[in-house]
Amino acid sequence: MEDALYMKDSYLKEFEAEVVSVSQDKYVVLDRTAFYPNGGGQPYDTGRLIRDDGEEFKVVYVGKFDGRISHEVDRPGLKEGDKVKGVIDWERRYELMRYHTAAHILSGVFHKECGAKITGNQLDIGKGRIDFNLEEFDRERIMEYFEKANRIVEEDRPVLVSFMSRDDALKDPDLFKLAGVLPPAVKELRIVEIKDFDRQADGGTHVRSTKEVGKIVFVKAENKGKKNRRVYFKLE
Repeated sequence: MEDALYMKDSYLKEFEAEVVSVSQDKYVVLDRTAFYPNGGGQPYDTGRLIRDDGEEFKVVYVGKFDGRISHEVDRPGLKEGDKVKGVIDWERRYELMRYHTAAHILSGVFHKECGAKITGNQLDIGKGRIDFNLEEFDRERIMEYFEKANRIVEEDRPVLVSFMSRDDALKDPDLFKLAGVLPPAVKELRIVEIKDFDRQADGGTHVRSTKEVGKIVFVKAENKGKKNRRVYFKLE
């Protein structure tokens, strides 16, 4: 399996790699990559693959299929064995990092305040939403939770990444904020910790400090049926 460089360093903007395989002239697997594949509520990265002869190929989609990260490029030309430099569209990636950390702060507050777990989430450029299994649809309380979340942002807490065995992680149910979802059947899980506030098993990209998130702004809340509340937010 290829080395997923973003798991250890979300700030890696460029990397060197070798093409392992190409299918249908456009789906490229590398031996190592910093491109984040679509999943877990976080959208895929875009960017470029630059072959060592200077030819550039735009990366228009990244997904994970059968355990391999596949980079869809905009035109044919790459071949197995080619050496490439990968360049991430950093502006897009960094905004998604801020949104992902904001989602962890919000879900941490909701969980601490009322035990709510996440039933769904979707992040995008300029917007995010989280579904919670909340008993009450209380707009005032939701606004209070946003105020508490922004206090965590202002406290400039470090965001730390570590790795833990699956067996050890399963002993701490608070690491799993998704309702009814067991961690993947892998030996080692990645843990994202907001210092002295929240720890979650998570495979996405994050900022190094809560201050980088910016202000988390409540947009609206919707009642999506029994015990399901959808909360929309944006960042300033």
